[in-house]
Amino acid sequence: MKKQFLKSTVVLIAAIQILACSKSETIPTPVVTVSTKLVKDLIADTVLGIASNGMPYSAGKYTFYSLENNTIVPSTDSASAKWDLAFMSTRILTNGGTSGPALGGAFIYTGLFDDLKTIPADSIFKTDNAPTYAITSGSGKGWYTYDQLTSLITPLAGRVLVIRTASGKYAKLEITSYYKGGVTLPVSASDAEKLTKQRYYNFRYTYQSNGTKVF
Repeated sequence: MKKQFLKSTVVLIAAIQILACSKSETIPTPVVTVSTKLVKDLIADTVLGIASNGMPYSAGKYTFYSLENNTIVPSTDSASAKWDLAFMSTRILTNGGTSGPALGGAFIYTGLFDDLKTIPADSIFKTDNAPTYAITSGSGKGWYTYDQLTSLITPLAGRVLVIRTASGKYAKLEITSYYKGGVTLPVSASDAEKLTKQRYYNFRYTYQSNGTKVF
C-alpha cells in the first residue's frame, strides 16, 4: 500500500512538472498595433496657368502613393502593384480594375474616422471601372463639396475612404484639406490663391498590415 502511495505521488509530481513546463513554454500571440499617419500637401496635378479660354490647365499627371510604405511611388511604376492610390485634381484611383493590375478597391464610409474600428462585414468594395471609380468624385457625391460661388472645395465631414490596398490589405483614410498648408482658403482669398494653392491633399490614414479588417 505504501509503495502504491509512493508511486502515485511520483506520478502526480511529474504531471505537475510537465504542466508547469508547458505553461512556461507557451509562446504568446504577438499583438499587432496600428498607428495613424499624417500626409501633408501631397501634390495632385497642381494648376500651371490659365488657358486662352479662361480655364485653368495642368500637366494631367497622377501622383501615385503607397499607403504601406507611406511614400510617393514614381510614375514609372504606375503599371505595378507598388502603389495603392493615385491622385489627380479631385479624382482618386485605386490600384485595381481599369486603373491598375493589383487588388485595389474602396468604398466611402459615412461616420467618424476614430469610430471606425472594424470594417463592417457586409461592406462591398468597389473597383475602378472608368469612367466610374470606386471613390466617387463630384460635388456631394463622394468626399467633397464644391461651392460655385466661392470656387472652394471642402471635404465632407463624416466621410471616410475605406481602402483595399494593392496587396489586398486594408486602410481607412480621411481627407482633411485640399489646399496647401492644410487649411481651406477663406472666401475672401484671391482667385489666384484659390488656383495656385489647391490640389494639395492633406489626410490621415491607418493601415492594417496584418491583413485583417480591424483597426
